[in-house]
Amino acid sequence: MAPTPNGGRKPTIRDVATVAGVSHGTVSRVLNGGKWVSPEAREAVERAIATTGYTVNRHAQALATGRANSIAFLLTEPQHLLFADPTFSILLRGAAESAAARGATLVLLVAGTDAERANVAEYVRAGHVDGVLLISSHEADPMLETLVSGNIPTVACGIPLGFRGEIPHVSVDEAGSARTMAKHLVRQGHKRIAMITGPHDTPGGRYRLEGFADALGELFSEDLVEEGDYSEDSGARAMERILARSSDVDAVFAASDLMAAGALTALRRAGLRVPEDVAVAGFDDSGLAERLEPPLTTMRQPWEQISEEMVTLLQQVVGGGMRKSITLPAELVVRASA
Repeated sequence: MAPTPNGGRKPTIRDVATVAGVSHGTVSRVLNGGKWVSPEAREAVERAIATTGYTVNRHAQALATGRANSIAFLLTEPQHLLFADPTFSILLRGAAESAAARGATLVLLVAGTDAERANVAEYVRAGHVDGVLLISSHEADPMLETLVSGNIPTVACGIPLGFRGEIPHVSVDEAGSARTMAKHLVRQGHKRIAMITGPHDTPGGRYRLEGFADALGELFSEDLVEEGDYSEDSGARAMERILARSSDVDAVFAASDLMAAGALTALRRAGLRVPEDVAVAGFDDSGLAERLEPPLTTMRQPWEQISEEMVTLLQQVVGGGMRKSITLPAELVVRASA
């Protein structure tokens, strides 16, 4: 390491300024994300930080900027789903990595009960976090109104039903993705295609069904639709109800890979082969799909990009930037099940 002007002391912001050959104010603007810094000056400051070994005093920075330098990952579901549904852990990991790359801390909050919602509301209103990444919102969830009425900077994962114009979001093309899968199943020659939807008060539950029905047209039958809650058990029970009404079903599209796994179990119990008797397709591709037997045809969500875009968008909202929403494409991944 090159010699530094600090004489063995812990390096300060003024030491960084001396090594970089810029003013104390310029270093401060770089550290606080200011816009009015030339690329050359920013590069010089970054080199000086590396040379001196300077580290930011986050507490002092928070006092100076009025920010907590932390963001919340808020799951509005029962706690057990954080571990049961692999999609949540993938989003959590991606958001944590993205926040850390920006020098921010990610705080996990769960608000699946009235008591938890009250605690979370008090916590975020007290300014302990700069903003919220809202995961898995339901249309009637009071947490949405709490965040909006409290002017808490928020970005939702998926379209926040009832608050679409008030809460920016990052989501996949729900309806378009379901259309893609439905068309794939039709191309495979299937005629009696069932669907296991997510809860109708969630964007995935509502818009994936809309896209599916639109793509099937005259082949769509409400008698072949059952609602699940994205869990494996709900997928099995929904598949059993479909089979009880319609023994001639030849394909099923589940709105999550977990529900598709449940459908596979129910089909095996009924003595039906996949895909020879009934083709099965899912949605997510969060790691489970390729481990199932047979490996699952599914729609792959761009998980890393979703997490990255959410954190980036939230930082823009916190900084007073434009409140925009982002829609990302999902990819059809064909495996042995359909």
